[in-house]
Amino acid sequence: MMLRIFFLAALCALAAWPQTAAHPDVTGALGLLETWVARQVAERELPGVAIGIVHGDALIWSKGFGYADMERKTPITPKTQFRMASHTKVFTATALLQLRDAGKLQLDDPVSKYLPWFAVQGLPAEGPAVTIRHLITHSSGLPREAPGTLWTETSFPALEEVMRELPRQDTVFPPETRWKYSNLAFTLAGLIVEKVSGEPYAGYVQKHILAPLGMSDSRITGSTPEPALATPYRRREPGKDRETAPFTDCRAIAPAAALTSTVEDMARFVAFQWKGGRVLKMPTLREMQRPHWVHPDWKSGWGLGFALRRDDDRLLAGHGGSVPGYRTQTWFSPAEQIGVVVLTNADDGNPAQFADQAIKLVFPVIRRTAAKPEPPGVPDPAWNRYTGTYQSPSSEFVIQISGSRLVMFDPSAPDVEPSVMRLVPVRPHVFRMESDRFTYGAIGELIQFELDANGRVTRARTPGGYAVRANQ
Repeated sequence: MMLRIFFLAALCALAAWPQTAAHPDVTGALGLLETWVARQVAERELPGVAIGIVHGDALIWSKGFGYADMERKTPITPKTQFRMASHTKVFTATALLQLRDAGKLQLDDPVSKYLPWFAVQGLPAEGPAVTIRHLITHSSGLPREAPGTLWTETSFPALEEVMRELPRQDTVFPPETRWKYSNLAFTLAGLIVEKVSGEPYAGYVQKHILAPLGMSDSRITGSTPEPALATPYRRREPGKDRETAPFTDCRAIAPAAALTSTVEDMARFVAFQWKGGRVLKMPTLREMQRPHWVHPDWKSGWGLGFALRRDDDRLLAGHGGSVPGYRTQTWFSPAEQIGVVVLTNADDGNPAQFADQAIKLVFPVIRRTAAKPEPPGVPDPAWNRYTGTYQSPSSEFVIQISGSRLVMFDPSAPDVEPSVMRLVPVRPHVFRMESDRFTYGAIGELIQFELDANGRVTRARTPGGYAVRANQ
């Protein structure tokens, strides 16, 4: 009986996800996010951005902005491939947890058990040995990088170089004393995957993680770019054209940085985080998503491979990524089963900014509509006449319908959510501007729309002036 009840509850939850995605409040929040992202891409002259929102089992919204290749005008799509960079670390940690669950290793095993050549200067004689757990929680105290000019000249070391130079490198902190991000640590973690599994790292990840999850457009990239890979671009220097970045062959550092993927594939990986399956069971996923190292502010920390942060009452897990020409960011809330994936093909892409706005604008609406699936309100069809972009010599704002509400906001704001104000009808063509946020906007005051002889809205008069409607 209990099994039947659980099965029916699961079916109800699955049915709720598409309903939530189609809810006008959710589509309205997504529309606001889309307008803001498009403006940011244009104003910052970014090459391209791809974004996806995950809820439950589904990628409920995805969109490409700008170009995968600026010269050829190839548009970004949710299927465009990007170098995921340090997202690779999560897949390396996943591989190690698979091997742990299979009884082939323990997280508290010393690294030297599997890599007998492992040695580094400065390890305290009385202190703990560096373990696998230390590697994947960034608590090993190892240097950030292998020796060389990895990120300046994109010259990454071969395994032989890592093995030769490691004994000459110094430990920065004793294990378990400071959190310290380390690509070198995850290089060693990937070598342990190879040693224990008897398979090459790239082949192991492909066979045991990517393929079972249906991530068919993802792989650990070697010396050759993938065919659908977005062109990488440097940051835009003032007064100069944006230059392309060289392709990065991560070589021995592959377990820390070599994954290539798409929004659609990463959405599958995010949805897997609250489903489990043959790749990893749910108890292990929860173990990865729990704090294993907490920073002194108690607002952020690290799981097993995952970055963690607290956002009000929401615990988020995810990772960022950076290799020449690509910046990426993923965050998800396991409890709410909501996630965001942002991929960019520029050194100044700043995907965290886009992800944070999705978390602010979209996550709360999905949570609210999923928790209380009440019939949505219906916006007044007459409001469509007011929607559009309004410009004055010194400012600009957008008015659009978001769910059952008419709202106005600043599309150029780096943080758009505080700029959003509701427009509440007062009388024909007059609305009161309202907001629950601390804002410099004229909350509580009126905005009045002016019409021409044909009944078309031409201007919006606000306290202190007016703005002309663009593209009338």
